[in-house]
Amino acid sequence: MHNHTPFNLTNAAAEEMKLQGFELTPFPGHQQQLADILAGNVKDHRKRTDLRGLAWSSIDNDTSRDLDQIEWAERLEDGSIRVRVGVADVTSTIAKDTPIDKFAARQCATIYTAARNFPMLPIELSTGLTSLNPGEERQAMVAEFVVDGDGSVREQRIFPALVCNSAQLAYSHVGPWLVNPEHAVAPAIDPAILDQLRLQDEVAQRLRRHRQEAGALDFRRTESTPVVADGRVLSLEDVGRNRAMDLIEDLMIAANETAAHLLSQAHRSGLRRVVKSPERWQRIVDLVYVTSANLSHRVTLPAEPDAKPLNDFLCKQREHDPDHYPDLALAIIKLMGAGEYVVVHANDPYPPGHFALAANDYSHSTAPNRRFPDMVTQRVLHAMLDNAPPPYTDEELAAIADHCNERDKAGRKVERSMLKRAQALALASRIGEHFRAVVTGAGRSGTFVRVLKPAVEGMLVHGAEGLDVGDRLNVKLVHTDPARAFIDFVRV
Repeated sequence: MHNHTPFNLTNAAAEEMKLQGFELTPFPGHQQQLADILAGNVKDHRKRTDLRGLAWSSIDNDTSRDLDQIEWAERLEDGSIRVRVGVADVTSTIAKDTPIDKFAARQCATIYTAARNFPMLPIELSTGLTSLNPGEERQAMVAEFVVDGDGSVREQRIFPALVCNSAQLAYSHVGPWLVNPEHAVAPAIDPAILDQLRLQDEVAQRLRRHRQEAGALDFRRTESTPVVADGRVLSLEDVGRNRAMDLIEDLMIAANETAAHLLSQAHRSGLRRVVKSPERWQRIVDLVYVTSANLSHRVTLPAEPDAKPLNDFLCKQREHDPDHYPDLALAIIKLMGAGEYVVVHANDPYPPGHFALAANDYSHSTAPNRRFPDMVTQRVLHAMLDNAPPPYTDEELAAIADHCNERDKAGRKVERSMLKRAQALALASRIGEHFRAVVTGAGRSGTFVRVLKPAVEGMLVHGAEGLDVGDRLNVKLVHTDPARAFIDFVRV
């Protein structure tokens, strides 16, 4: 007898969370703490700079409700640009080691899936009181820095403030408008906000050029995102990066570097986000040499990891061979390895760097509604500004880093698994079709390939002999199983 119960994507998301060790039950006292916060019983006694009159704006995804940051900029007389990034001051509302904080520490991040999101903080806070919602007065930590014409940064500082978001904008509108101002950015938008977007785009491009000259890697890839309604996958939509995404990324990197730099200057221990030098650098060297055949000369990277020549090659390759660039970028991303959290102690003279960003000292500080390490960094920053004792011992920071790294991996497994389930549902009608693909993983667990259009990943169940990450091939889709998150291909 066959079971014809339709596959439920929402239920599968909750089961996948449990499978990866996420405990979704709040800690005792959670509801009372939330009620006290919402009733205004949690008071903030910090002196704050009143910046509510500035033309702040936020740019996020169309569906974002947990708004962590807002931006503002001004041109100075010497042509440099002062930037302020306002970050939701979550930890002035949620005290350390309280029930809500313990839950956030245990889960470590908000987990996003196509069918359902699993917030790290109560949604009454993360999409309400601690979200920088438009038209609402909010507490913020402001990272301020000045960017010169060459993209270098100076005069960095962080301070508590009162802010008010003037406009909640979306990447999907702002990105096309920045490229072509004839495109409508939003209905009836304030001209002051349009001026702000132009200035922020200008300063972001300065920052990006400066980082790329230092060796920051510039990957441009397309992701295949499921369009889901009422738990059903309607289609797959290929979403690429646009200029508004670049704008926010560049400003957030500078704000995160500002936080890390100031903590190092103040000799305060804290968490850093690092991407170490790639262990499989030689495979990257080999891949670049083979792929550069279409350029005027073969490219031979240095024997030791060096981001600058790698990025120079990537930029040339994207220009000369845009059709094959996405699979090359994906292969190198896979060979780079994932980021991780580490502790930088108070007197470490040389903080570990972020290889992909060419950053020598980099934190996560700009998303405290969605990432627990950002809450930790925010508390350390508050203690620095208050000249108060550290909120965490070095031993506590080390334990937090280890736990967040472990939960980070588990969270990525949930998100990947649920993405594959949604993609498997969308691809069920395309069994037997042929696709161009690139190998993204080759090891004991099997050989994995990524199809370029639509941008989905699956296992190569036949014909994997002799393949390694970065190899290109043609594949045929032979099987999908959303319940088991299977998308299976064979080599053709």
